[in-house]
Amino acid sequence: MADTMTAAVWSGNGPRLELTEITVPEPKAGEALVRLTSCGVCHTDYHVMKGEVAFPSPAVLGHEISGRVARLGPDTTAPGLTDDTKVVGAFIMPCGNCVQCERGRDDMCVNFFAQNRLNGTLYDGSSRLRAADGSSIAMYSMAGMAEYAVVPVTALAPLPDSIPEVPAAILGCAIFTAYGALRHSADLQPGQTVAVVAIGGVGSSIVQLARAMGAGTIIAIDVSDEKLAKAKQLGADEVINSRSTDPVAAVRALTGGNGVDVAFEALGLPQTFEQASKMLIDGGVMVAVGIAAGAATANVEITPLVRRGYHLMGSFGARTRVDLPAVVDLAASGKINITDAVSREYRLDQVNEAFAALGRGEINGRAVIRIG
Repeated sequence: MADTMTAAVWSGNGPRLELTEITVPEPKAGEALVRLTSCGVCHTDYHVMKGEVAFPSPAVLGHEISGRVARLGPDTTAPGLTDDTKVVGAFIMPCGNCVQCERGRDDMCVNFFAQNRLNGTLYDGSSRLRAADGSSIAMYSMAGMAEYAVVPVTALAPLPDSIPEVPAAILGCAIFTAYGALRHSADLQPGQTVAVVAIGGVGSSIVQLARAMGAGTIIAIDVSDEKLAKAKQLGADEVINSRSTDPVAAVRALTGGNGVDVAFEALGLPQTFEQASKMLIDGGVMVAVGIAAGAATANVEITPLVRRGYHLMGSFGARTRVDLPAVVDLAASGKINITDAVSREYRLDQVNEAFAALGRGEINGRAVIRIG
């Protein structure tokens, strides 16, 4: 193995990454070095690049990955993980020891948010990434926009040979995030009606998983006819273009005036948040999944919230140690189709093209960066 690798480094000065040769990181106890095959292109990274989500720089972004274990850290063992094991990695990397992890709430891991999301480090308070001059480079999750990444073994799951490696990266964020929203926050029940506002990588995954979980009518809402066509392909029964139609009125018309049992907001804009909150049947659930820019807020009418018994909640992700193997199993069983969910592939040297296309709203479903 070479001593250096290529990584797409964000300097902190605007939405652009620079391919840079940096030192191949070394895994410590409880970690694995993964030789990356692909990394998903997620809007959350783009928020960071635009300065809409605070994060230290310089940094390597990228937080949904597939690859192969290059080696495990010292004194590290994990079920199913050996050298050259195919793996996927989830963006929530639980420490396994904090009060939330002990409760099984990996999605609320105290150390993940305090260390990685605030400081760009792992749980000893240091990053595994170093520039050529030895200075530290922050890690956003496992820092997957590079040839190698160090990942806590708690955030990895073996990948069966039946699942193609390149599109498998989306299991670690787009599918994983959708699964947490459906299974835990919404507690979706068979036959329930569903609205999905914004059909990007996560929204399209919610559509596909809701169908796999036995939802009743699934309604997809977006401003792009192309994305709505993709939603139909992935399992939506009805589609609404909110650029030309009032989506709240249209959802209520499609449900006999009642509204849906569950509405998901997957973009993080105040107007789409407000729209989703008004689509509910009495006693319905609205799950906010999209990350907003900065300190964005949305208006929610208090009296309908009280009178109609609405439930509004957020969902950041899923519970890694249990749910990442579960979404891998869904893909292996054919209940979800990750190949159809990936609409574009880019090389690592095209990473800026990929994020520019994402910013223009041109990507249907998910794009991935092919690395290995």
